[in-house]
Amino acid sequence: MESAKRNKNIIAIEQSLFQQVINKEKHLLFSMTPKGFHYAHLKKSSQINPLPKKGDRVTFKYRIEDLSGNLLYDEKDLGNISFFIDQEDLIPALREGLKYLRSGEIGLFLFPSYLCYGYQGDGDKVGINQPLRFTIELLKLEKN
Repeated sequence: MESAKRNKNIIAIEQSLFQQVINKEKHLLFSMTPKGFHYAHLKKSSQINPLPKKGDRVTFKYRIEDLSGNLLYDEKDLGNISFFIDQEDLIPALREGLKYLRSGEIGLFLFPSYLCYGYQGDGDKVGINQPLRFTIELLKLEKN
């Protein structure tokens, strides 16, 4: 019971922090997803490419910042990653966020801590229950 209440409080606080970021980033059009994260396109594809689906292989790069925009990990630290959608282990933030990008697009994502590193943090730069700001670029999509 206590942990459920604590989790609800954390989620409420994080959503309020996201609203502050969204209010500052007025030039971006954010959408909220059913999974509780917000995203906006920094670069949209000019073509109507498909969105990734289960079994598709995606290659992407990303950076992680705190909600104030302070860099925690950049693309060079993290490298390009290839991954099969919904078939390999990856933090939920990336697994879910990639499904909103078409090939060539760049998205800015505001992820609640429960989709990132949760109550443990990453033991390095990401704190306990820390919501994060990811910039993800989908470099390549190979349909299954």
